[in-house]
Amino acid sequence: MTDTANTLGTQKISTLLIKQAIPASIGILVMSLNMIVDTIFVGQWIGSMAIAAITVVLPIVFLISSIGMGIGIGGSSIISRALGAKNIDKAYLTFGNQIFLTLVLSVLFVLIGILFYEPLLLLFGANGAILVPATSYFNVVLYGVPFLAFAMMGNPVIRAEGKPKFAMYAMIIPAISNILLDLIFIKFLDLGMFGAGLATSISYAACGLFIFGFFLSSKSELSIKPHNFILNLTIVKEIVQLGGVTIARQGTISVLMIVLNTTLFTYGGENAIAVYGIINRVMMFALFPVLGVTQGFLPIAGFNYGAQNNERVKETIKMAILYGSTVATLIFIGIICFPETIARLFTSDAALIKETPNALLYVFLASPVITAQLIGSAYFQAAGKALPALLLTLLKQGIFLIPLVYLLPKFFGLNGVWYSFPIADVLATLVTLLFLRSEVRKHLN
Repeated sequence: MTDTANTLGTQKISTLLIKQAIPASIGILVMSLNMIVDTIFVGQWIGSMAIAAITVVLPIVFLISSIGMGIGIGGSSIISRALGAKNIDKAYLTFGNQIFLTLVLSVLFVLIGILFYEPLLLLFGANGAILVPATSYFNVVLYGVPFLAFAMMGNPVIRAEGKPKFAMYAMIIPAISNILLDLIFIKFLDLGMFGAGLATSISYAACGLFIFGFFLSSKSELSIKPHNFILNLTIVKEIVQLGGVTIARQGTISVLMIVLNTTLFTYGGENAIAVYGIINRVMMFALFPVLGVTQGFLPIAGFNYGAQNNERVKETIKMAILYGSTVATLIFIGIICFPETIARLFTSDAALIKETPNALLYVFLASPVITAQLIGSAYFQAAGKALPALLLTLLKQGIFLIPLVYLLPKFFGLNGVWYSFPIADVLATLVTLLFLRSEVRKHLN
């Protein structure tokens, strides 16, 4: 193993966090821009129901591909700690087990999606006029999901190796290809939702193949060795425990989307789902630096926890929360200043332009405090502590947001859905800070 990974345990934390977070942030930014441009294209060239259709389909796609994400994050936590403890053989074996699990499970769930696509779409809220465009999009995107799952598995592993720039490249490639293919398939060839789905599916394949090529190259410190595909039950158990946190989070988000889309349709019809589709894209874009800090935090915390360097772990937690909270506050100010301008980027539909700004402000109201919740849950995952990581990961969407989305609209109508988001953010952050404070006092002092 070269010194690249070892810098995680020696370099100044502030410098290291910036070096890890900036490439991760750029990658997330480009992917977010991709989703925003994708939504703008379908909204302007196909119609508002196309935005609603994508809003329904993507949670299903990400639920299936989250298998790869969970295996990637769970396995990369093991790899980071193994590298910190200088256990190279365990790092290689974990990586091989990750590859095998990802490919087998993602293909299995894609087959289920192909066989039961209509019940799935209806379950996730493809009601009324949304079903037809959602079906066209879903049936094409599904074929790119195994590539996406492999990419989601490989990306955190690349970061665990201490190669954040290559992880960034892996996120940029599909974003650029999707935008270019959207122009060709939607604008010039007029293929509608089928074209949007084809562009997305091909971009997933480009991402997966790039990461596969990276692991075959000399640039990777972890190479693909078929004999490591033989499952080791101890490692699989640890991957499942830690990766299950991510899968459970995505599963909870999927349940949230079922409740959310059903509630939005009940109180505001198809337009309300389209409004949330716009907000969701803005959320992914606006919070990219915060998510980048969280992604940059994971390998640093995991490596130093494995090396039993508690002071560096504590410093990483403090720095990550400080950096992320500062950026989140600036983002919030930007949302307050330009809500209608943001809405007009996505659509020319007068009803959506009228309804989106207020909803956008409510949803982002507590964004300055969310970094602490993200870093707190990420710490327990990096440290290999599956149970608190699972609990804290599920706090916002599962424990607070789903009940609030169900209950508040009964008293406040459609606005009750939007009120639910900042309330859930504040409650989840408070609970996370209590857990994190207790952990630092007991185990990092």
